[in-house]
Amino acid sequence: MIYDPARANPLFGNPLKTRDDLAKAVIDLFEPLLPYFSEGGARVRLGAAGAIFDRAAADLEGFARPLWGIVPLAAGGGVFPHWDLYRRGLANGTNPAHPEYWGDLADRNQRLVELAAVGFALALVPEHIWEPLGDSEKKTVAAYLLKARALEFIDNNWKFFRVLIDLGLERVSVAFDHRKTLAYLDELEAFDLGDGWYRDGPVRRVDHYIPFAMHFYGLIYTVLAKGDEARKERFRDRARIFTRDIRHWFGPDGAALAFGRSQTYRFAAGGFWGALGFAGVEALPWAEIKGYYMRHIRWWSAMPIADRDGVLSVGYGYPNLFMSESYNSPGSPYWALKFFLPLALAGDHPFWTAEEAPQPEFPEPVALKPAGMVAMHTPGNVVVLSSGQQHDKMLGANEKYSKFVYSTRYAFNIEADDRNFSAASFDGMLGLSDDGVHFRMRETLEEALITGDLLYSRWRPWNDVMIETWLLPENPWHIRMHRITTPRTLSTIEGGFAIERADFNADRSDVSDGRAVWYGQTDVSAIVDLSPNRRAGHAMSPIPNTNLIHAKTLLPQLRGEIGPGTTMLVTAAMALPRRENWAKALDNPPACPRLDEVKRLFRENGVRVPAFALGT
Repeated sequence: MIYDPARANPLFGNPLKTRDDLAKAVIDLFEPLLPYFSEGGARVRLGAAGAIFDRAAADLEGFARPLWGIVPLAAGGGVFPHWDLYRRGLANGTNPAHPEYWGDLADRNQRLVELAAVGFALALVPEHIWEPLGDSEKKTVAAYLLKARALEFIDNNWKFFRVLIDLGLERVSVAFDHRKTLAYLDELEAFDLGDGWYRDGPVRRVDHYIPFAMHFYGLIYTVLAKGDEARKERFRDRARIFTRDIRHWFGPDGAALAFGRSQTYRFAAGGFWGALGFAGVEALPWAEIKGYYMRHIRWWSAMPIADRDGVLSVGYGYPNLFMSESYNSPGSPYWALKFFLPLALAGDHPFWTAEEAPQPEFPEPVALKPAGMVAMHTPGNVVVLSSGQQHDKMLGANEKYSKFVYSTRYAFNIEADDRNFSAASFDGMLGLSDDGVHFRMRETLEEALITGDLLYSRWRPWNDVMIETWLLPENPWHIRMHRITTPRTLSTIEGGFAIERADFNADRSDVSDGRAVWYGQTDVSAIVDLSPNRRAGHAMSPIPNTNLIHAKTLLPQLRGEIGPGTTMLVTAAMALPRRENWAKALDNPPACPRLDEVKRLFRENGVRVPAFALGT
């Protein structure tokens, strides 16, 4: 039989309909790790690839992250047969005299991240991981955790890690000074943007760390912390409000919006829905919450996300280091197990007894103002227009944060060769080159505005080139208007949506002046030039392994040159599954908007995007 990578996924074949199905999923995801535990149980080494932190910290990551699923499983009465291994590993890893010692702690060190899972375990299931330890082992573990909590954590969601360590120490009656905990909680709340959104630290950026970190840990706090009722209610209130927006980051098939960094954590993105259940926050009817939750894990169950031995790979829809970050070790993907938090709930909780409800219909565009986004529900997909955000200088940072449009169905491409302008994808982007070799795209912003469901940004690919971009939803199309002022001639490439490519050249393209269409086996993708001087249509096959979901893709583009001075480029793009009425949409592209009217709307009603406005 020919090897089928999807069958290596430990979730493959699991119907993922019931609580018992999810309990089985935790065990199925964990068991492939057993051969890679060290003799003393403290280290789990899953591959040869490296991360910015040392190997011991990466081994701790492999040990600790599965606890995010194991602990809720056990807390809810499920059986985990390897607690002896975890107790042995915890005692040895925290013992400086043991060869498997995790290493000394330091400020802003990766070990502080992973010890949060240990704190979570102590807080929720001390009977499994703490109480059976001997007195000397307890002292060793406590000393290590106490030293960790006294250090400095990075000024972002990391501050919750001290909080989680402290919740564990408090549960097992280890004394400490709570003032640092309260200080961090106050500082975390200061990241509040309003409307339920946070920033992830003093940056002009919001991504999946808001649902699967800021809200996720905050909701855990509301359940496990003693007292502090006013803060708990604030956390719950923000989560309720946030739910109205974050549901637009999930497609009708369960796929999450691929946007921002850390996509290798995969179904951690759905952990927010489970955290609502864990905290008893019925932000939507339980049936809707459960629908978002269960559809998400089923979407992942069909993807080839594991290696041949069933170990989760670094990647998104398949193993892929192109999209990884420098802090991704082979154990990093196991943060995905945060998804299983509601297994801590009893089977008769309304989260579990509710019948799944489908995603509601949203016929009109939805403005996600704090994030500088506009969501548009199209058949089988959610398309999200983005004003652009601040980001760190990481691999693929521009692609992860600065494209004009993102999609739950089509994800996005990472550029694999920054010295080959003609081979670049620029899906959802405008690429520019002044030498035909190197290229620039939207990176950081000078300004980001929103009015209604329209977005504006001003950006400079070079210091002497200014571009103003307006984004307009026109379901199932969207429109991009670019006003480019340049002192020299520039080559431009603008891409639509990347769709899956079939083998044996089974796909068909249609290219003409001002238009390019790919007719794939599953989807149709089109881009149309609405500018007065039309660019040439181009049908390309991007470099393999650059899209997050599909290893091989098809992409329609518009290509052309602009001269010195000011030029307007106006583009319409769309993609639809072949099962939908794509022909009607393709025959009726939108008309070119009047720039003066669009500018008037921003002049009269435009406001700064909250995520961009703070931290300047």
